[in-house]
Amino acid sequence: MVNRDRYRRGAPTVTELKYHLVWKTKYSYPIRRGDIGLRWREVLRLICVEQGITIVQGNIRPNPVPLLVSAPAPLSPAKMAQYLKGKSSYRLQRECRELQKRYWGQPLWGRGYCCVTVGAVTEAPVKRYIEEQDEGTGTVQVWDEPPEPAD
Repeated sequence: MVNRDRYRRGAPTVTELKYHLVWKTKYSYPIRRGDIGLRWREVLRLICVEQGITIVQGNIRPNPVPLLVSAPAPLSPAKMAQYLKGKSSYRLQRECRELQKRYWGQPLWGRGYCCVTVGAVTEAPVKRYIEEQDEGTGTVQVWDEPPEPAD
């Protein structure tokens, strides 16, 4: 039985977009411990609600930040990382004097991040589906494979 509640519905669309996001603190400082870690979790939840992002799973660890999120279709992974990293850094530094001393008003997070799409279907069935599509010509060209030599 398919759980239809997991899908986001827009006017002409139905989507389920999940991303595994990972990023680190600047200089790899383990700042997400104790009260700062709990406040960071609250701030992150608020930012997600503001942007329409759903946290599927997360973990408060000293470093790195692992998150599994579900996002609306118009929100690109780059924008999502920008919102989550930028707004959480700004809000936490305004509230936590300890972070202001350590980072001198600079961003909490390192410059990069990793984002991987997650879904119910693995790559192999999608490739098989693409390969089996037929336009009536009798041959199928797969982009990442060289064409087979003609006999």
